[in-house]
Amino acid sequence: MRRQDFQGDILSAASSLLGISLVIIAGLNVTHIARSTLADEVAWGSAVLLALSCMLSYLALRAAPRETNTGKWADRIFMLGLFALFASIVVLAVNNR
Repeated sequence: MRRQDFQGDILSAASSLLGISLVIIAGLNVTHIARSTLADEVAWGSAVLLALSCMLSYLALRAAPRETNTGKWADRIFMLGLFALFASIVVLAVNNR
């Protein structure tokens, strides 16, 4: 399979995880926990990375069938956003012990 074949999967996963990041941010703000933990800022970082990954994977889909670096960067940034989302959950879990 070519790398471009995965761009639709990255776009779908990144947009779903972006929604989860925004739900975490909203939940932390509604419960007023955002002031006392770093999880809010980490979740914002995750949301920005995942939104950027969505844009890049969409651009890679639009450029198909040409091979561009956009898809590679979408994949890399998606992984960074995924790790940041995981980090925000870990920070939240550690702070609420």
